[in-house]
Amino acid sequence: MSDSASNPMRDAIQSAISDNPVILFMKGTPDAPSCGFSARSVAALQALDTRFAAVDILPDPRIRQELTAISNWPTTPQLFVRGELVGGCDIITEMFDSGELAELLGAKEQSEIDPVALPQAPMQIQNNLA
Repeated sequence: MSDSASNPMRDAIQSAISDNPVILFMKGTPDAPSCGFSARSVAALQALDTRFAAVDILPDPRIRQELTAISNWPTTPQLFVRGELVGGCDIITEMFDSGELAELLGAKEQSEIDPVALPQAPMQIQNNLA
């Protein structure tokens, strides 16, 4: 295992997780997800009108490698809330359906969401992890 002082990629990922209350590591971007799992995860966050940062793991394989080492979670997307791993798409979807995700995020309950209102655009994060 490498020392964090000699691993700028791991440090950058850790900083992104620490600096953003809600961050989704995904394939693609919120506006253009590159897989269905990422698309479903983004849709759940947007349906709850949640502002979130997102990091595209596709441009550099080291992002995924270091993220997996940090989280000990093998798949993407990966959602972190207040520095803690929530899980991947299946967990995000289950939590959304049960209302637990809304509670965790301090969002309105799904029944209170105006289906006509458009969700705010997610906060963008520049991918400096490469």
